[in-house]
Order: sequence, then C-alpha cells, then structure tokens
Amino acid sequence: MKNTLNICIVEDSDDYRIALQEMINTTPGFTCTLAYGNGESALKKIPDQMPDIVLVDIGLPGISGLELIRTIKAKIPKIQFMVLTVSEEGNKIFDALKVGASGYLLKSTPPKKIIEAIQDLANGGAPMSRKIARLVVASFQGVPAIPENPYDKILTKREKDVLQELSKGLLYKNIAAELNISIETVKSHCHNIYAKLHATTRTEAINNYKNGNQKSS
Repeated sequence: MKNTLNICIVEDSDDYRIALQEMINTTPGFTCTLAYGNGESALKKIPDQMPDIVLVDIGLPGISGLELIRTIKAKIPKIQFMVLTVSEEGNKIFDALKVGASGYLLKSTPPKKIIEAIQDLANGGAPMSRKIARLVVASFQGVPAIPENPYDKILTKREKDVLQELSKGLLYKNIAAELNISIETVKSHCHNIYAKLHATTRTEAINNYKNGNQKSS
C-alpha cells in the first residue's frame, strides 16, 4: 500500500474546496495538490495526474459530478470516487453509485469523519453518511422511498443555494459574500424563489419548500 494517498477535490465552492484541501494536507499520510472548481478542468487533468481518490460534488457547473465520475471510471477504473455533496435525494444517491462512486457523504459530515471515510475507501470500504446508508438499506428492504420534493425540479441549483442561506437567517449581503455573488444577484434569485414557491416572505418561502413533498402536483 502506498505511504501517501494522493487526493483530488472537485468542488465549485471556493471556500469549501480550500478548507477541505487544507484539512487533507494537514493529515499524515494524505496529500492534496489537485483541486478544481469545475468538471471540465478535472476531466482534462485527472487522467494524467492519476490521483488515488477523487472527492467530487454532484452539482457542479457545466459537466456534472455524475458525468465526471462516469467518464473517468470508464477510462481508469482504479481511481476511486467519493461524492461529497448536500444532496440527499434518493435518485442522486443511486445514480452516483451506478456510475462508479464508492462512497457518498453529505457536506455536513464532521471533518474527522471525512478523513476517516477517505481512509476507509482506500482500505476497500464504501463509506456513506448515516442518513445515506439508511436510504440505501431501505431501498433493498422495499421500504417506500420518501417522495421527491416537486420544487427541486422547479428551482435552479443556485436558487436552492440561496434558499439554504436564507433558511440560516442570513442577510442579503452575507448571502452574497457566502456564495461569491453580488447583492443584486441575490435579490434577483430571491424574487424568482418567491415567485416559484408562491411566497411573499422569507419564512413563507422556506416553509413552502419544506412542505413541498406534501403537495400534490
């Protein structure tokens, strides 16, 4: 077994990517010199750089994380992929596993657990967040899946990002800083969110989205 695991990160959030890279580089036995903000760059570089493990977000701009995994696994099966994302949608989980991901963690996973998961993957395991593992087990046991939220198909990825920050109680200026966009862009996204969720206030939009899977289409 190699003394040092070479890790690659494909993540469009600059802050999260940098923090994850620093965490990995301060862990004995790990190194991460490969970090990309989009799937196109990763797709060009990874085959030549041959990392041991790639941590990839699903919701990337341009080429999706799923397409990135599918394409590289077809060419270089030995490269291991672990999804690191905010998505808990059942279809996304199973799509990721079908195209070749060997692990699936939520970004809410504590840093220590992410490091443990990387090591587990290197040792032949298939690490998953507890909630994700329960969904996988439930599917094999024939337990009915949680209905998809219809609003997930209506809102864009960026609108979902803004809505998530709104749910934290952040001001427009803080959301702009967090997502690295302008305040005017935040306002525009909020206007679209309210319209799509049939809401007039922040609280109403959040509640309507949370109750989306209870609404009939």
